[in-house]
Amino acid sequence: MKNYLVFTMTALLLGTSCSSKKEQTEGFTGAQGEVKLITLDPGHFHAALVQKVSYPQVCKDVYVYAPGGFDVDEHLKRIEGFNTRAENPTGWNEIVYTGSDYLEKMLAEKKGNVMVQAGNNGKKTEYIKKTLKAGINVLSDKPMAINSQNFQLLEECFDIAKQKNILLYDIMTERNEITTLLQRELSTIPAIYGEQLKGSPEEPAIVKESVHHLFKLVDNKPLTRPVWYFDVTQQGEGIVDVTTHLVDLVQWEAFPDQIIDYKRDIEFVDANRWTTSISPEEFKQVTGTDAYPDFLKKDVENDTLKVYCNGDIVYKIKGVTAKVSVIWNYTFPEGGGDTHFSVMKGSKADLIIRQGKEQGYKPELYIEVLPDIDLAAYEKELAAAMSTVADKYPGVALEKVSDNVWQVQIPATYRVGHEAHFGQVMENYLQYLKDGKLPDWEVPNMIAKYYVTTHALEMAKAKK
Repeated sequence: MKNYLVFTMTALLLGTSCSSKKEQTEGFTGAQGEVKLITLDPGHFHAALVQKVSYPQVCKDVYVYAPGGFDVDEHLKRIEGFNTRAENPTGWNEIVYTGSDYLEKMLAEKKGNVMVQAGNNGKKTEYIKKTLKAGINVLSDKPMAINSQNFQLLEECFDIAKQKNILLYDIMTERNEITTLLQRELSTIPAIYGEQLKGSPEEPAIVKESVHHLFKLVDNKPLTRPVWYFDVTQQGEGIVDVTTHLVDLVQWEAFPDQIIDYKRDIEFVDANRWTTSISPEEFKQVTGTDAYPDFLKKDVENDTLKVYCNGDIVYKIKGVTAKVSVIWNYTFPEGGGDTHFSVMKGSKADLIIRQGKEQGYKPELYIEVLPDIDLAAYEKELAAAMSTVADKYPGVALEKVSDNVWQVQIPATYRVGHEAHFGQVMENYLQYLKDGKLPDWEVPNMIAKYYVTTHALEMAKAKK
């Protein structure tokens, strides 16, 4: 067992205002340093990204509990990078405990009041339950459940959080992406969108597709992934991982601020899963490991690793047919990265996000008017409606690119990037802590979201 501290002088000086305060026993007030973070078993770079910036309410002392090894070492390197960068250094003071009893130690010491986790998805739901039972709030990376057993446990977790009056929340960064925000905004304006179409299994009314890459750059550096990441019993299959974001966006955009009851509002149509092939050379490049570990050999065929990281789901939500799909390629095209494609179909127009080569791999939003719409009348209504949108999002404008297609012009200031979205989620969560509650629709909709992904996995695996 190893027990050690990691300090920076800046953090030591800045952290004193919160380290001497007595334990938080009442509700949060927004006071400086009252939120004390615990990072549990950080195995994914998302665990560090919530600390890429500082927050006045959050104490500079952060307690890390993890088994010793690669995952925690990489996490601490990222935090140190934030602390020592030339522009706006953060000054976090990471107080680290490593040992086989890291979970028990965290629960016994209760050094913080908010636990942050991003790592091995197979362990997450149990971590959440034990942390909540100890009376500690939880901010978790997705997914919080990767199979039906986890889903049942997650429902218990929300009950525990309610009983103890603490908050369990997952990190839905994609709600903060500007094209998604504007797609949602425009879909609520009848003059632009009309009414939401119902669609059909053959022609879904909402389509969302994400393409991701196993080898990628984070903070302009090659991302090294832990070997367990490629084991679907630990990471989860693609259909329950990245699709969490897509299912969330379907609910959040098409039914804003509405409660989704999964027992009443969700109907499944189809679900599929398939593998991505990874060669030994590619595995070494992305993990730094020369050979497949024993736990992955079940997925190796003729020296090629086959990972079930792709999937799609077709389902109905409140009568609207949606399709979500996730695809993992090994690496990105030149000049590109992860991409998002999304269509929302209204009775007047389709709202489409494209992020391909034509867009320079940057997400762009388009309004495509349906063929039977009077274009002259529509254009007048569109101009009037967009003036209201521009009041909310200054600088946003339209460029007509063909007779029935407009591209939404988005100022660069709104394009903050994926990593900055973690700070935006944290800001919202800090406000929820101060409010003492989540919005009424958040908990039932989180439950509905994980029901969709985990039930779809069962459906896909049942296929022969």
